[in-house]
Amino acid sequence: MAIKEQSQRQLRVGQEIKKIIAGEINQGRVRNLEEINTLVTVMEAQVSPDLKYADVYFITSNPETDQEVLEALQLAAGHFRKVVGSKTTLRYVPEIRFRIDNSFAEVDKIEKLLHDPKVSQDLD
Repeated sequence: MAIKEQSQRQLRVGQEIKKIIAGEINQGRVRNLEEINTLVTVMEAQVSPDLKYADVYFITSNPETDQEVLEALQLAAGHFRKVVGSKTTLRYVPEIRFRIDNSFAEVDKIEKLLHDPKVSQDLD
């Protein structure tokens, strides 16, 4: 199954949601994250074609706390949805689902494979 490219509207709404959620986290307005000592960075927000769901991808400065941060963000999803609704003019405010962004781990894994002596020998 091929992944369909997002429309211009989906991209704009995703960027706006990303900006709002990142602002809320950076300003410390999420009580669930207060006890977790890690930096949370919102990487991307992908919106479904009907604009009813938004998957928000994040990374943390401490990978051991990823699951704890994910649970805290999921608990605060209602708060984020309310803030997005108040700061946008969307007809339907998307349901916000948080996901851990593993793309950096995948890139690191590929880098290690490419620098492996056996692989670099084959590339020459």
